[in-house]
Amino acid sequence: MMEIQVVTVSIILSICGKVFCDRQVQLPMPEFNQAEGRPNVLFLVVDDLRPELGCYGSPVITPNIDQLAIQSIRFANAHAQQALCAPSRASFLTSRRPDTTKVYDLETYWRNAGGNFTTLPQYFKENGYFTASMGKVFHNGTASNETDDYPYSWSVPAYHPSTTKYKRKKVCLSPDGTRHEYLLCPVDVSQQPEGTLPDIQLADNAISMIRNMSSGLKSTNASSHLPFFLGLGFYKPHIPFKFPKEFLSLYPIDTIKMATNKDLPASLPDVAFETYSSLREREDIAALNLSFPYGPMPDEYHLLIRQHYYAAVSYVDAMIGRVLNALEESSLADNTIIVLIGDHGWQLGEHSEFAKFSNYALATRVPLLIHVPPLLKESFHQKKMITFHFQDVLQNMPQQTEGSGKVLNAFVELVDIFPTIVDLAGLPSVSECPSVSHEIQLCTEGTSLLPLIKPVSAGAESMWKNCTFSQYPRPDIQPKNNTDVPKLKDIRIMGYTLQTKYYRFAEWLGFDTNTSKPDWSNVYARELYDLEKDVEENNNVADEPQYQLIIKNLTKALQKGWRNCKPL
Repeated sequence: MMEIQVVTVSIILSICGKVFCDRQVQLPMPEFNQAEGRPNVLFLVVDDLRPELGCYGSPVITPNIDQLAIQSIRFANAHAQQALCAPSRASFLTSRRPDTTKVYDLETYWRNAGGNFTTLPQYFKENGYFTASMGKVFHNGTASNETDDYPYSWSVPAYHPSTTKYKRKKVCLSPDGTRHEYLLCPVDVSQQPEGTLPDIQLADNAISMIRNMSSGLKSTNASSHLPFFLGLGFYKPHIPFKFPKEFLSLYPIDTIKMATNKDLPASLPDVAFETYSSLREREDIAALNLSFPYGPMPDEYHLLIRQHYYAAVSYVDAMIGRVLNALEESSLADNTIIVLIGDHGWQLGEHSEFAKFSNYALATRVPLLIHVPPLLKESFHQKKMITFHFQDVLQNMPQQTEGSGKVLNAFVELVDIFPTIVDLAGLPSVSECPSVSHEIQLCTEGTSLLPLIKPVSAGAESMWKNCTFSQYPRPDIQPKNNTDVPKLKDIRIMGYTLQTKYYRFAEWLGFDTNTSKPDWSNVYARELYDLEKDVEENNNVADEPQYQLIIKNLTKALQKGWRNCKPL
């Protein structure tokens, strides 16, 4: 029989690297039913998902994720550390920032470049969990050693849907009956290779595993059964927008609205612009003969891209709903922590940009939901309230959900997820990394969110970190064909971004990939957005005289780094 670990969490609160308060705070841990054993973890990662969800106030139809949100803590101000798949995933799965993992492109493996860092699933595996990966949890390919970091992170080899090999194939049917590689690709699933799609296969496989684990649990003593950490990486709404065509009917084109700030800002530095080259490679966008690098995208396609992104989000919501319903039907929901995130955001025509490869908040801000059953039961006076009924939007419009769950506006970063899940599961807490940590396998450059999730007193948000850090590399000051995703050898510039309550500030600096350090004296460009006046980040005021003292102070804060944002 496995022992239930009881962990006392002690946090020394600090600011700017100096001890502010040396009292130790006893944080109450969520109390899972000991008869059910240690809690399971269902970790849901959705590719290129910005907070375009009903529960975040979007018109996009996402009843299944919304149902999870009203039974979760919803973080309204969560940010990725780099708006690119491999660097972001390497960062939040190791709880190290890109300058520590040294992963800035789609090819670098952090164990070879940054250090032999313990990952989130690896830590659970080392603490007696069965860990499994399905779909795109780590960035697939060389960025995870062609194995999704197996066997370090996973108990069994990762599952990849067989239909992922058709991602760049000509499977999109045109009106004349020919097939092409399009960006906009709603399909008749029955006419697709193998008669299915990756996220359908992913959901099917996850449901099968959940049912098998539930059957095994029922046939053995629950307290002696291995708890699981199941990572599911959904592929949509990443381009191409290939999904069952029925979902497009949810969004008649005449109901789609243009971005309110669709024009290229006059004050945007050239180095800050992303050229959406990955879209230009698709036959339907290539046929538009867009001017490089700035376009603009025709209004017709601006609307079509937004329409197809929305439909792709509703499609992946349905697949997530099927998995959550299986979790409930298998009697595992009451003892399973559920975390849902996007790996980074995506721009839908704002600032004349149509991808993620930038430092704008639209590129870094992500949805983050954390569902902790004991906390939910406390909220409802110990009544069983965990329900994940599948809502099929193609059959019936979703039922109106009541409530919004617990909403937190505090600044959080994806590097915070690792220590948070560890604390919620009752595993030994992870210590903060020292300033140089390449030889240290296990530590965090984030902060556990437990004081926000289960605060010891009122006002926890007001004593939380007061900024977030993100970054993005460039090969040159002028937009080029490889501007969006430069390979490591081509990176010459790094844009560092600091987000505070009132400002979003970026400096584009000379950068040495050998040392992973910027040259603070070599400033190519600056961006400053006064969020009280300009929440959409349309007007860069970095050159305006009245902001120079603010820029001086923000530059100092940027140079001090992420530790400058520690909780009060």
